[in-house]
Amino acid sequence: MSAALLHADTISDALTRRLFEVIASWPIYDPHSHINPHAPAARRFDEILGYHYYTELAHSAGMPAELVDPALDPRQRSRNLAGWLDRIDNTVQFSWLTEIARVFHGFDDVHAPIGPDTIDLLYDHALKESPAEANAWDDRVWTTTGLEAVFLTNDFDDPLEGWDTSRYVPCLRTDDLVLKLDRPTTSERLRNTTNLPVEDIEGLKNALGVLFDRFVSKGARACAISLPPDFQAVAPDVTRAATPIRRALHGLELRPDEARLVQQTVFWTLAQFCRDYRLPFDLMIGPRRDVYPAGVAGGRDLYDRRVSLHDYHELFNQFPDVTFPISTLAPDAAPELVSYAWIFPNVVAMGHWWYSNLPAFIATDLRAKLQAVPQTKIVGYYSDAYKLEFILPKFRMFQRVLAEVLAEDWVRGRGWSEERALGLAERIMRTNPKRLFARGE
Repeated sequence: MSAALLHADTISDALTRRLFEVIASWPIYDPHSHINPHAPAARRFDEILGYHYYTELAHSAGMPAELVDPALDPRQRSRNLAGWLDRIDNTVQFSWLTEIARVFHGFDDVHAPIGPDTIDLLYDHALKESPAEANAWDDRVWTTTGLEAVFLTNDFDDPLEGWDTSRYVPCLRTDDLVLKLDRPTTSERLRNTTNLPVEDIEGLKNALGVLFDRFVSKGARACAISLPPDFQAVAPDVTRAATPIRRALHGLELRPDEARLVQQTVFWTLAQFCRDYRLPFDLMIGPRRDVYPAGVAGGRDLYDRRVSLHDYHELFNQFPDVTFPISTLAPDAAPELVSYAWIFPNVVAMGHWWYSNLPAFIATDLRAKLQAVPQTKIVGYYSDAYKLEFILPKFRMFQRVLAEVLAEDWVRGRGWSEERALGLAERIMRTNPKRLFARGE
């Protein structure tokens, strides 16, 4: 039985079930992930259980963080975490885990829940020790999931070699360049990857141009960045920024106002390159880093609802030819994104990100987008996955919500035909992301 039918069997409403079955049959075009193209699927079950959702939820439920220390033996980490899964089996994230175990590993979670008594069986089944086993598993997960393309998030010094870029599409991730340029490791990486001295603002622009040349030549379709809630995307005073940028590139200490000016200047320069190279600039706005320093790895960041897209209005106005797919982390920031996508031609409402990626939040946000935003400006979903196995359960979760919303509000509520509703679904799931991320020539 296919994964789509497994979901369909749990849908009691016949109309919703029919819509879901069609939507779930389409190849998946995933416009944002953290997949490693050299090892896209998990080589052991610890790489599934180690996803930060499970470690942070278990830790929140009482598990000591040291039980999932990365230095521990992977099997022992899995055993440790398995002992706490019964405390989080109410969560949607746990449903992703059980679906991965069921679809990819043939695990009967109904009669034998994932826990201390079954974790070794799952671990042994998931273990792929040889390169041949690993490569075959990558292909199996790809085919079972029904993937068409998966977008990556590549560090600016990634050599971008050794994988099929039509399957795994490169994307220039720029967080370090904007937010950490004053760290010596960042400037040294930039010099090493561009073979340029990069001593001043002109050298920085030249180096960024080299990066864009290389990424575009390797098939990159977007530039992306995750920004804190208090970032202000305003046009910088380039003359005043020259000295702080020189100081940052040499690892010298910056005043807070100088650090902000450096960040704004680099960010604005990236937007200029996106315009020149006709790349979308994918903005993910809202995370506050290291709010809980004692948390598990990957489970220390939270959103700050004190964020406003008003801080980006100058950017949207100054770069009308750049498309800005935007994700906001705080669920209550979604209405503002809807209004900006409603008004600005170059603002695209993009997916449901991180803490907003729950069916309850998705349903509300999705309804608002579909009711208020032109259908050509909505990208329905992306996985944000670190391993291929997570793409299927995450997309199925969204597809079910999409089918429910379309059935209730568009077919029954507005009298649309099922075919028309499915046309809307296909546009936001496939047509829009494929068009928006097809680099203009």
